[in-house]
Amino acid sequence: MNMPGDKKKKLTIFAVVAVLAAVAGIWYLMSSLNAVSTDDANIAGRVYTVATKIPGTVKTVNVRDNQKVKKNELLLEIDPADYELQVKEAQANLDIRRSLLDQALRNKDRAESLSKRQAISQARYEDILTAYKVAQAQVGAAEAQLKIARLNLGYTKIYAPADGYVAEKSVEAGNQVMPGQALMAVVSSDMWIVANYKETKLKNVQPGQKVKIQIDAYPGMTFKGRVNSIQRGTGAAFSMFPPENATGSFVKIVQRIPVKIVFDGQPEKKYDFSIGMSASTEIKIR
Repeated sequence: MNMPGDKKKKLTIFAVVAVLAAVAGIWYLMSSLNAVSTDDANIAGRVYTVATKIPGTVKTVNVRDNQKVKKNELLLEIDPADYELQVKEAQANLDIRRSLLDQALRNKDRAESLSKRQAISQARYEDILTAYKVAQAQVGAAEAQLKIARLNLGYTKIYAPADGYVAEKSVEAGNQVMPGQALMAVVSSDMWIVANYKETKLKNVQPGQKVKIQIDAYPGMTFKGRVNSIQRGTGAAFSMFPPENATGSFVKIVQRIPVKIVFDGQPEKKYDFSIGMSASTEIKIR
């Protein structure tokens, strides 16, 4: 007895759907065994805070917001007038101390000659030796002061610590600045991904494994990378207020551990990546 056509068609469709579901299930199971993924990831990089070591008035600022800079490029200059005078003053003081040392050396030589002939008292001889040693120490102190003055003069020019982009610029010509005051930051063009994986997913993750990376700002694009390292501590352990579990209200929570993933081919040099951009990663563990 033949089945009606409609019933045959429905059974065929059901069978095809069942097969596809089974294939999808097997594929998902195999994928879950071969890879671990997370969307709790973002772009990270080095941020260099640019600050001054000396007080003064900003004379010139040579960069704009978000400008690309090269390492050792001049970012800004503090008015050097006061520090140039300090160098001249320290140099003059050193010249005086050296002259006094020369005189003390001549006095010491004469005193030694007189002492051998017993033409000078022992107390007077010792006083002259002490004066010579003091003059030597004063020359050393003057040389140190000159070195400090020259260093401070050099600090009036502030250079980029690395290749990158200017960020958080908060200084303009004419501003008064103080030592340690943050003037801007330089965001390095060298970037990577920090992916926060559940601790239960990291059993087979190792440095060197390949990673697929997707950046939310570039939908449809997949970047390649590899696992660089795994942080030896959970994100919570390094927070400002780490959890205190020695209480009666303890609730076990699966922790997340940061995994550093570096890009292959340095796409950060080509695309406009920014620190903090959201990302998703998939680590191939087999």
